[in-house]
Amino acid sequence: MNKEEICFMSAYDMVNAITNQEITSEEITETIIERIEKINPRINAYCTTTFEMAREMAKRADKRVKNGANIGILNGVPTSIKDLMAVEGVRTTYGSKMYENNVATEDSIVVKRLKDAGCVILGKTNTPEFGHKGVTDNLIFGPTLNPWNLERTSGGSSGGAAASVVSGMGPLAQGSDGGGSIRHPACFCGVYGIKPSFGRVPRYPRLFISAQDCSATGALVNYTSDAALMLDAIKGPFEGDRFSLPADNIKYIEHYNEIPNKLRIGYSFDLGFAKIVQSDIKESVMKAINKFSQFDWVIEKVKIKRTRVSEAFSINWLVTFAYELQPFLEKWKDNMDPNLVKWVETGLSYPASSLPSSMMTREKFYRELYKTFQNYDVLITPTTAVTAFGLGITAPKTIEGRGVSPTGWQPFTFPFNFTGHPAASIPCGFDRDGLPIGMQIVGRMFDELTVLQISKAFEEMAPWQNRRPTFN
Repeated sequence: MNKEEICFMSAYDMVNAITNQEITSEEITETIIERIEKINPRINAYCTTTFEMAREMAKRADKRVKNGANIGILNGVPTSIKDLMAVEGVRTTYGSKMYENNVATEDSIVVKRLKDAGCVILGKTNTPEFGHKGVTDNLIFGPTLNPWNLERTSGGSSGGAAASVVSGMGPLAQGSDGGGSIRHPACFCGVYGIKPSFGRVPRYPRLFISAQDCSATGALVNYTSDAALMLDAIKGPFEGDRFSLPADNIKYIEHYNEIPNKLRIGYSFDLGFAKIVQSDIKESVMKAINKFSQFDWVIEKVKIKRTRVSEAFSINWLVTFAYELQPFLEKWKDNMDPNLVKWVETGLSYPASSLPSSMMTREKFYRELYKTFQNYDVLITPTTAVTAFGLGITAPKTIEGRGVSPTGWQPFTFPFNFTGHPAASIPCGFDRDGLPIGMQIVGRMFDELTVLQISKAFEEMAPWQNRRPTFN
């Protein structure tokens, strides 16, 4: 097995190879470290590396195999951690100058569970300041570039995570998603990313708490099997997070490759409010949806009642960031992302009535989705309305010549942060410029397994892993 093959192995295959002693975790880890040292300077996916920690963790993983005891489900598999998540003893900046020299004093619960599963931690991946936007850059580390085109964004806020996976710099990447922050970069970089149901994976400790009912922790990977493994490792209740869900008593890795006998798929290209979708995205996603017809599943276009969910989400996002960051604004304004400063100042200008009003709209949209899922098992949409756009901007102002709002490029993701449904982005083609296109698969509340099963079925029909970005 050559080094390229090792770097693009699935985590599932790595676990088996390490357990059977066909290859050691130390060999895998060293090979991926070598690739990170070669490629990361080009795209800036990792902002902090922990190679010595990784080498020691790999050594312990191999020792567990030899001793035949305490072998976790991800034993010896390298992973990255988004720089919004605390790793004890490791620099954790949240992408902000306020925390530029911060070293975490404890592991987050997700990191602890990944360690318990036997993972090898390679380092922290880049994120925008406090994960506030859908592109990845900050004043400490700069931008993360899209591996398919170094003049385009990798998406955000888990842009470093997605860019690392598609570049072979680790098979697993932990990400978080408050409005599309796993699914946007998964789409833009051409990897699989899943946001589980709100509460499926606990969050503790948290830096900010006011907007915690929108954010979820999940996985960015090259293979659906690896998403199943990672979710199995990190899901489950935790007393420190009062929103965490009870155990679902399902091992996703044991059932993710089962094809449902009967399924009703609804699809939408507007969710009742989206104005425009890039034409080649719409064409690619429709072709992908039609592939499911071979299973004799019901496939129907659905009409969703129009709501002002976009405006409501924007108000919620801006007001909660404003509330959290107002105490720091006077001291740190000149060292904050100018976009974030603008958001805070805008959020502070809203009247007190704006937040409960947005919550009412949120509830109306949830009820509309509840009705939809009475008739369908999954809802499919494009992941984004555009493919990866240029560096240096937060959002495109137009799509195919038509003006759009700042959320116009991402109308399909944030609604499911508002509702809490599980949702995944899966690669389904490339646009006219050779940039990845993503299809979003949204499941019923609490039903990650069906999302994984449909994703696996599509992966079998239309595998994407052999087409990779090249680095000269």
